[in-house]
Amino acid sequence: MNRIELLGRWTKEKSEELYGIKNWGADYFSISDKGEVLVNPYKGNASAAVSIMDIISGVRERGLDMPVLLRFENLLDSQISYLNNSFNEAITKLNYKGQYRGVYPIKVNQQQQVIEEVTKFGQRYHHGLEVGSKAELVAALSLMKDKEACLICNGYKDEEFIDLGLYAVKMGFKCFFVIEIPGELDLILERSEALDIKPNIGVRIKLSAKAGGHWTESGGDRSIFGLNMSQVIEIVDTLKEKKMLDCLKLLHYHLGSQIPNIRDIRSAVLESARVYAELVKEGAPMGYLDLGGGLAIDYDGSNTNYTNSRNYSVEEYCMDIVEAVMSIMDTSDIPHPIIVTESGRALVAYYSILLFNVLDVAKFEEYKIPAELREDTPEQIRNLYDVNQALTLKNIQECYNDALYYRDEIRDMFKHGRINLRQRSFSEKIFWNIINRIAKEKHKLKFPPVELEDIECAIADIYYCNFSLFQSIPDSWAIDQLFPIMPVHRLLELPKRDAIIADITCDCDGKIDHFIDLHDVRNTLPLHELKNNENYYLGVFLVGAYQETLGDLHNLFGDTNVVSVKINPDGNFDLVKEIHGDSVADVLTYVEFDPKDMRTSFRETAEEAIRQGLISARERRDIMSSYDNGLRGYTYYES
Repeated sequence: MNRIELLGRWTKEKSEELYGIKNWGADYFSISDKGEVLVNPYKGNASAAVSIMDIISGVRERGLDMPVLLRFENLLDSQISYLNNSFNEAITKLNYKGQYRGVYPIKVNQQQQVIEEVTKFGQRYHHGLEVGSKAELVAALSLMKDKEACLICNGYKDEEFIDLGLYAVKMGFKCFFVIEIPGELDLILERSEALDIKPNIGVRIKLSAKAGGHWTESGGDRSIFGLNMSQVIEIVDTLKEKKMLDCLKLLHYHLGSQIPNIRDIRSAVLESARVYAELVKEGAPMGYLDLGGGLAIDYDGSNTNYTNSRNYSVEEYCMDIVEAVMSIMDTSDIPHPIIVTESGRALVAYYSILLFNVLDVAKFEEYKIPAELREDTPEQIRNLYDVNQALTLKNIQECYNDALYYRDEIRDMFKHGRINLRQRSFSEKIFWNIINRIAKEKHKLKFPPVELEDIECAIADIYYCNFSLFQSIPDSWAIDQLFPIMPVHRLLELPKRDAIIADITCDCDGKIDHFIDLHDVRNTLPLHELKNNENYYLGVFLVGAYQETLGDLHNLFGDTNVVSVKINPDGNFDLVKEIHGDSVADVLTYVEFDPKDMRTSFRETAEEAIRQGLISARERRDIMSSYDNGLRGYTYYES
């Protein structure tokens, strides 16, 4: 099949398969008959789907530049409902006598809009919040109104933190202090006595169980936070001595984030439920079993226990948890506790999409090599030329090794002045032609050599894109987290180029060269040729969890523009909120510059240039105007 035939037969179904959107999209994302990515929070209502390209048009018409972070409030609402309904269905089906209460960990995405919408959409399920610092507690109390929802206080707690939590208890909130290190109990009891408010106390335990994935150290005997079993008994004995054992109401553990294997989850639930049962036997009233976070997102759509996936559904997750807790409680004849989970990633990951445009592309171009060499061509370059001429499928490994050898020899010769720059340039053209031919021939081999496994990366295009990796998707750089990335339009066209993505931070790490694949990890991403005078838009999906919180100011690139979108059941949409991204002046203040002082200093520099006759007074006005525009401008590339 030639390329022309492929081009004529390319369909949206082929794009769906290529980019895996049906596998990771959770029925929220699809491709339209026009070849554009659609978003639809109303599963089963196809007429509600909205094209991302239509949203981009609306954003651009309102004067906002790329990059833009889209937040779909309906997707957050849908995920909160999905999790709560799945637990409630499992509770009903298994005749569980307790309830489910979810809490959202603020650290997953601390933006005010996100927390506000979690509390709004979660109120009908009494979905609460988890905090790990004084600042997070202050934020939570400003937004929480539901007294039936749980407010879980983890992290290190000082006197101000504890006092605020105790006052929350007095105001009627179900606020729990989770003891994570032994010394916390004394301060909680001291402040409780001083304020005459009885605390709700929980204990975090270290499980022997551990999970796979990026965050495996969150669990196990050597986890940083949590009490071992001896310390738990000491807490119980102290509370008994103080006649305050009735304050111990919650058991908590945290196995880790993004747990891909359901067996690890079930094992941890069984162990924690056994500890819970024993605490009840010790005389503690208990009532709440907090299983922490860990509900994973299937980033690559493979439905496996791979780090970036999960081998279970949300329904299976809920059913296994409820069943495991029941099995322990029923055996011990103990009332079923209220099950609490701290799922954050699963709630907000789908919520956000990072959109950016491609600014330029660097392509590998196959060079035209002359049929004959000049007589003064050095021997090593002649040898490299002969390798290019002799390359066949049978000697592909030998030619690859020879090409590397002669290339290194030629580079060494250049360092010692034995060849000139023009000769070295010619040798590199030959070398890259060899690599290109090997990459094309390799696919014909049933068992290609290991050394040639990633050779396509060497000749991949580089698409330069208008975003900062370190600001918007830092996990991709820091822990090799994979996110679904794809064009959001032109999906009825064959993507002819294999590319890696570079950001605009001028940092060698500012790139993405690992992409999701159903069976493995791709080192390149199929993309389309750029068209003159036409923007090409890419989307990074499932970035709602952690990425905004962890982003930094590398190269002084600040927060992107943010647009909150509400999709209506009839397929129309509203841009309900716009948050303009940081200006240059904004990010400079974050690193202790004063824009007013900077302007004054630069004006003095410009005045000195006038005195030196380098510029005129009129030119100084234009220069100062340009400087002011720079201060007010978006930190990203503006068209």
